[in-house]
Amino acid sequence: MPGSVREKWNYKIERTMDGVFRLHRFADVSPSIFVACPFCKKRDMGGSKNAETKIRRKPIMTTGPKRSFIPCRIAILTLSDTRKMSQDKSGELLKNRVEKAGHILVNRMILRDDIRVISNQLKTWINDKDIDVIISTGGTGLTGRDVAVEAHREVYDKEIDAFSVMFTYISMKKIGTSAVQSRATAGVAQGTYLFALPGSPSACADAWDEILNKQLDYRHMPCNFIEILPRLDEHLQRK
Repeated sequence: MPGSVREKWNYKIERTMDGVFRLHRFADVSPSIFVACPFCKKRDMGGSKNAETKIRRKPIMTTGPKRSFIPCRIAILTLSDTRKMSQDKSGELLKNRVEKAGHILVNRMILRDDIRVISNQLKTWINDKDIDVIISTGGTGLTGRDVAVEAHREVYDKEIDAFSVMFTYISMKKIGTSAVQSRATAGVAQGTYLFALPGSPSACADAWDEILNKQLDYRHMPCNFIEILPRLDEHLQRK
């Protein structure tokens, strides 16, 4: 029989994407007991009766099936030596889908296929606190000028390996073995999500419709990219 446990409350503050700061209060009890915080699904050291969340301002999240949509702040980067904005069909497609889904387009630009130029721009956007997600299109093939993947991997803290696997699986159902030539990739860097998509509009549509539209929606169950967004840079905040 376990003995009585003296509860000790611990606190942690997190900022949601629209600037709301959420204060989590957890009870420090037996290390063998783990229960999720009712708002963010974090595991805390106590029973469910000990998990408590206080909201500094009006909450934008709800628990269970009644979760509210949380808009992401997204930047789109088209990689091409020749395209102009008026010719950027892939970037335009992504812009339209991003806005239709209810997200916020923060920035959009076109850069030439130069690994240094691309990686520097990615770093600039990663350091921008107003950007949660970066989506690039183009430069994921096998030719000498296809350097998007290399530029992305220069800035990743962690690579989301399953994104490439899932995208290839989706592509194979439409273009067969030609999908092997795509090197679509994804990763996280300093609390920002990055996705490198192929340059064709159809490939961008597949990536958005089949993966990103769902994973960038906080309501998607059983899990999604948004619910863990506040924890992506927790290793940088530790003392």
